[in-house]
Amino acid sequence: MPSLKPLRNRINSVKSTQKITSAMKMVAASKLRRAQAQAEAAQPYADRMERMLRALAASMADQPAGSAPVLLAGTGRDQKQLVVSVTADRGLAGGFNVNSARMARNLVRRLVSEGKQVKILAIGRKGRDYLRREFAELMVDNPMPGGRKRPEFGDAELVSTQIQEMLAKGEVDVVTMVYSHFHGVMSQVPTELRLIPMTPEKPEKAPKDAERASYEFEPEEDEILTRLLPRALSTQIFRAMLDNEAGFFAAQMTAMDGATRNAGDMIKRLTLNYNRARQANITSELVEIISGAEAV
Repeated sequence: MPSLKPLRNRINSVKSTQKITSAMKMVAASKLRRAQAQAEAAQPYADRMERMLRALAASMADQPAGSAPVLLAGTGRDQKQLVVSVTADRGLAGGFNVNSARMARNLVRRLVSEGKQVKILAIGRKGRDYLRREFAELMVDNPMPGGRKRPEFGDAELVSTQIQEMLAKGEVDVVTMVYSHFHGVMSQVPTELRLIPMTPEKPEKAPKDAERASYEFEPEEDEILTRLLPRALSTQIFRAMLDNEAGFFAAQMTAMDGATRNAGDMIKRLTLNYNRARQANITSELVEIISGAEAV
């Protein structure tokens, strides 16, 4: 007769797993509300800042090379590339981290195939581990301290400062960031965003000449841009970090919900098998008893 103990142990094990995944789903849902509120609150400011910078980049497109700020117009070259990959520090979120890291990996591969000098700055342990397996020699140190539970603007400023230092030393010409843009609870889209040089507005999206904003600087233009551009860079990085945080909890909540449902289905199948095996054992015992009684 088949033993019922392995099936009972398997059912108890799956039930324990179901309790864990259900608890993780509820925790992710509670954290998602706060992360989503932060991401949505930062979105209008970051979008308006980006629109203004793109308009400035378009207005400075006709100026002589070297006259525009480096943070806005770049160095005029594209040989040295920096790829900033933003992922989460934790897993159990389906393909959330892998999709973003894979986009960064494909970008690095394409740039290397074009003969560019590429460096990688990874924000998030999962993306760093993913990219390090293939591009360990291209990785640069992340200035952010570890152990923080939520993104902070100070972290984005540290990354921004490191990028500015690399620009000043001539180590970087172009900076591209890859992150997961938070569209909603069910949609987190890996996105590639050019940080330096700022891409001018597309002709079809740019305002008409009559509607184009005219910027007046008070105090001087150089003084304003010297303070504004580093903050704008930090703002774009911080928005990506907030989007990534909200997207991670949304993906984790969805993944844990699916795992909980799958565990429930597995418990039903195992329970059915257990009942069948138990019934078979009972039937076999009855047959033996009846056969023994008839033999007597």
